[in-house]
Amino acid sequence: MRSVIVDSAIYRDGRRTDGPADLSDALDEARATGDAFLWVGLHEPTEAEFDHVSAEFALHPLAVEDALKAHQRPKLEVYDDSLFVVLKPVVYEPESDRVTSGELMVFIGDSFVVTVRHGEGAPLAAVRQRLEADPELLKHGPTSVLYAISDAVVDHYIDVAGELQVDLEELEADVFAPARSNPGRTAERIYTAKRQVLEFRRASSPLAGPMGRLATGAVPFVHERSMPFFRDVNDHLLRANEQVEGLDRLLSDVLSAHLAQMGVRQNDDMRKISAWAAMAAVPTMVAGIYGMNFDHMPELHWVWSYPAVILLMAGCVVGLYRLFKRRGWM
Repeated sequence: MRSVIVDSAIYRDGRRTDGPADLSDALDEARATGDAFLWVGLHEPTEAEFDHVSAEFALHPLAVEDALKAHQRPKLEVYDDSLFVVLKPVVYEPESDRVTSGELMVFIGDSFVVTVRHGEGAPLAAVRQRLEADPELLKHGPTSVLYAISDAVVDHYIDVAGELQVDLEELEADVFAPARSNPGRTAERIYTAKRQVLEFRRASSPLAGPMGRLATGAVPFVHERSMPFFRDVNDHLLRANEQVEGLDRLLSDVLSAHLAQMGVRQNDDMRKISAWAAMAAVPTMVAGIYGMNFDHMPELHWVWSYPAVILLMAGCVVGLYRLFKRRGWM
């Protein structure tokens, strides 16, 4: 069990205290005074490892199943003895311009908080340090932990949205650049960016419902005075979702502009090809006429027939070239 328990501590009157190593004894001690709670953090536990924790805290089997399997949508579930919240933190990788998401499950009950982390995108260590440095906030019990985790996850959404905005501006500048050597690569980058935005939306958009419920209050195991704090988190989440929606719409517009530019370039290429084909067709036609094996052709025995025909073909080609050049086909 110690391999999956990242941290475990009792918090009394907003301050961390040493408690028993056994989870059952630690929970009993936290509940004995009424002003303390136990916070246990787990990282990717197996079913056997989590069985002990779920039994000690009387966690609901359906919530335990969700916590173990992961791959859940952000949600909030209320059970008889606990509150179950699923969050999906996102991480931006600047080396590959990729957005990856992890999963973070939070169980809140009578004098306890259990967090289960999947992936590397959950900022729990920083959250715990920030809370321990703010005893006044930590005095509010398990609700303060849920608020701090939600606030950290949502604030990071805004940071990641800003990083994606920078990437999109660079991509937009590349699409509208005067000359591009590899337009196919640009289309691939646009589709890759859309996949990153989609990954972001899967994490942030479904969280609007749970945050709205927490902001309105009527949720068990959540302190009634915490509504303004969760309203602030909900406001930040709405802003992040608006940014994501804007990025998705702008990416669609950039893709449409790129495809339109590709069509225009193809039309330009076809006009150039048609112009060259027309210029080649005139001398080919004249040469074809004079290449016919007829005895009675009036120009065959003229002294100046050959240079006249050459001049005729050259004049036709030059005339067509100037015509196409004036119309922008060349």
